[in-house]
Amino acid sequence: MKAMPLIKVAILKVFFLLIILSFSACGKKERQKANFFKNETFSQNNKLQIDKDQIETSFFIAAANVSNVLISKSQFAQKHSENPIQDLSKKIEEHQNQLLQQIAEMANKKLVVITDINVTHKRDLYELIDTDENTFNQTYLNSISESLTEQIKLFEKISTETDDETILKLVLQYLPDQYQLLRETERLKTEFI
Repeated sequence: MKAMPLIKVAILKVFFLLIILSFSACGKKERQKANFFKNETFSQNNKLQIDKDQIETSFFIAAANVSNVLISKSQFAQKHSENPIQDLSKKIEEHQNQLLQQIAEMANKKLVVITDINVTHKRDLYELIDTDENTFNQTYLNSISESLTEQIKLFEKISTETDDETILKLVLQYLPDQYQLLRETERLKTEFI
């Protein structure tokens, strides 16, 4: 008779041990699920950061390329045009040099190397060089207008795609000037038609 209570005690011990093990196994699975979701969230956040960095890098390179082209076109126009266009060209060159300097400083802080990879802009400059004196002013103004419009679109696009304060400050500082230069260019275009 004594054997029966010992068997019951042993069965109860095994039963409680199985219950404890099953609860601890469930806890491990929950922790694994929680860790998986944490890792998945970290992975998504990391991917978003990489995408944001790529967007900003593309902006720096594109904006610097457009600035370089505007500077080159403006310098060329200062040598080959008359006074109202020379004045606008000087203003554009000064403005773009300041912008380019700030873009280069910001890119350096973010360890971005700016390379001149946009061949179509060089082609625009060569087309400007190949124009004759009669059509130079109109060709130059059209070309500058297109480049300024492209730069404005870059500024507007990055302002919606980034939350970087320094980039947003740059946009706020230079975008109104870009619009003003574009208006002046468009006004001169109507004078030379």
